[in-house]
Amino acid sequence: MRKLIIYVCVAILLAGCSTTRRIGNDEILYTGLKGVDIETPGKEKFPEGVRSTLTEAVSVKPNNSLLGSSSVRYPFPLGLWVYNNWPNPPKGFKHWIYEKLVATPVLVSEVRPEVRVHMLDELLDNNGYFSGTSSYELVQKRNKKKASILYKVNAGNPYLIDSIIYLSDSIPLYHLIDSLARKSKYFQVGSRYSTDSLAHLRVNIANAVRNKGYYYFRPEYIQYLADSTLNPGSIAIKLDIADNTPSLALSQYRTGEITTYIYKNRGGGTPDTTETERGTLIRYMPSRLREGLIPSCIAFREGRTFSVRQMNNTQMRLARLGIFNNIGINVERDTTHLDDHLLNVIIECTYDRPLEASIEANVSSKSNSYLGPGISLGLTNRNLFGGGELLTVALTGSYEWQTGSGRNNSVFNSYEVGLNGTLAFPRLLAPKFIPRTRRSTSWTRLSLGADLLNRPHYFKLSQFNAGFAYDWQSSKYISTTWTLFKLTYNKLQHTTPVFDSIMNANPAIALSFQSQYIPQMSYGLVYDRAMNRSNTINVQFTAQEAGNIFWSIYELCGKKGEKMLFKTPFSQFIKGYGQVVYGRRLFSDHWLVNRIGIGAAYAYGNSTQVPYSEQFYCGGANSVRAFTVRSIGPGSYRAPADQVNGYFDQTGTFLFIANSEYRFPILGPLHGAVFLDAGNVWTLKNEPERPGGQLQARSFLKDLAVGTGVGLRFDISMLILRGDLGIGIHAPYDTGKHGYYNMESFKKSLAFHLAIGYPF
Repeated sequence: MRKLIIYVCVAILLAGCSTTRRIGNDEILYTGLKGVDIETPGKEKFPEGVRSTLTEAVSVKPNNSLLGSSSVRYPFPLGLWVYNNWPNPPKGFKHWIYEKLVATPVLVSEVRPEVRVHMLDELLDNNGYFSGTSSYELVQKRNKKKASILYKVNAGNPYLIDSIIYLSDSIPLYHLIDSLARKSKYFQVGSRYSTDSLAHLRVNIANAVRNKGYYYFRPEYIQYLADSTLNPGSIAIKLDIADNTPSLALSQYRTGEITTYIYKNRGGGTPDTTETERGTLIRYMPSRLREGLIPSCIAFREGRTFSVRQMNNTQMRLARLGIFNNIGINVERDTTHLDDHLLNVIIECTYDRPLEASIEANVSSKSNSYLGPGISLGLTNRNLFGGGELLTVALTGSYEWQTGSGRNNSVFNSYEVGLNGTLAFPRLLAPKFIPRTRRSTSWTRLSLGADLLNRPHYFKLSQFNAGFAYDWQSSKYISTTWTLFKLTYNKLQHTTPVFDSIMNANPAIALSFQSQYIPQMSYGLVYDRAMNRSNTINVQFTAQEAGNIFWSIYELCGKKGEKMLFKTPFSQFIKGYGQVVYGRRLFSDHWLVNRIGIGAAYAYGNSTQVPYSEQFYCGGANSVRAFTVRSIGPGSYRAPADQVNGYFDQTGTFLFIANSEYRFPILGPLHGAVFLDAGNVWTLKNEPERPGGQLQARSFLKDLAVGTGVGLRFDISMLILRGDLGIGIHAPYDTGKHGYYNMESFKKSLAFHLAIGYPF
């Protein structure tokens, strides 16, 4: 209580001290943007894109800006108070403290609203509002030394395009430009005049014609001649080619000689020349490359129309091999042939180091009184067989020991160790009828792995898996994964009497732990697109089935009852998961990102329960961050307090997760976040041993665990280190407290997570 009184007194003291005492008599402290009022004739709607452009042009952050906002400030401006009330010693510790705390006042004269009014007028002109006018006024309260700024815009009627004069069809290039311009929504009679839209059209036209052989053409070679005097209030536009356009830009080119150089990682070597169907290949030996690998990546064709898109595709395909650390493509005009409309292509690739080792470490702290570090050692071999094959072997390990008064004498309480390998081919290992373009941009992955999980107080579980999968980019925004076959074998090697007693009381959980094979096939799709500078969307969907093919074969052969694979039951179920992540840029580098995810799994036929490893769980660094992993669900069920490691049964066959996160910059690579999470798992079948766990419409909202919190992100481009502090708001289980906020205490509602990368 004493500390609270002190804090309140300090706050009142700071609030009462002047923050304008040292400001000159002819100066005014800027307190933020009051707004941008835009008036239009009648009830005409003003374009939101133009509105945001105008607002951004006059947005200047005041002192003590809240989260970078130009209009919202947090109270108690410490920096201004220090500037106005503290002396500044020339040196020493007090000077150091002063420099760390002080904030120089942002003055209205420095914001220069009269200059920003001219900026608004120019932006109005650029967007077709030539009759628009702008002004500003200072909004002041009792303290005349402080003011916010209100900008007023009278937009007037926008100028529309009423006529268009296109290029003459004197040469093929002009005809091509005309056809592209006619298809654009920005260049139509009746559309609003906008210099930004016309500039965007210019870039689109230049990119398109460069893909038609006009390699030297640039956007600045297209110009627009606008006239507003022919019809007042409207714009007549003529599309033209700039007078200074070089003749090179007006000429169409074809692909000439193609030469590819493959350099060693450390230089040197003896050149070896090979003629291929895609040009000349010069390798500096020794060099191991499968015949046809490099030619299959080259999109150019000698004698065909030159295209910039071919350059991009070639660069992308060579990069996808993962065996080069540098790829360069240069274009030169051919000077050795009579035809002066040929472009020679020179491709230069330098090998990356063939072997790469990696190590990752983490430390976890769990709510079940277990602490433990984990480590992952990886070794990657690039170009294993000379065809860009990628072999990755990873050894993972973690161990935990129990803390607290209930621990036993075993220091090495629990451990998990795994060895997994993947061999990836940068092509589709499939029948010849698959189109060649798809074969060269796809990956075939073979995987093999084994894991061992040992919890001495409960069980020892081993898992073996092998798989065969295809990855390919089906379009610019869509990537696809098809796991043709994956076989997993779960073996419950050892159990303790305590675990057996728990399983006897929970038959459904016992079935999910039984030794079994899981033969699977799955399909995954990811749609990832930045729709514009302010909107992003990512959609993921995965569908998988297990055991259906084997079950059908047995049925056709007349086998009834439980079916076995190598004298062991195999699991049969279907499972699906989908999520949508939508990001919206609010202003500057401030984003609001939202996610909704739904998953379901259902066992039938040869199984009554979905395997434990395939069930959903909730909580943790990427889910509801106010709760630790597997500490909530299913539904309102809560594991008995006497089960120290009881969280192993907090899984389900239905998942719902929803997140909203506001992300903002703080200083340099340091970013912050404020988030709200909700979610849980449920069972689709009734399990009396886990009361409240079944999905029910009437209790769905009440069963959602809800938490909020704050986070810090350290973004160094290649790596994002994230720390999130979750604060529980509502637990789905009975805590002994009434009301929606039912956390046992504020301290117990906190959960801290340290992770790498964004949660979604």
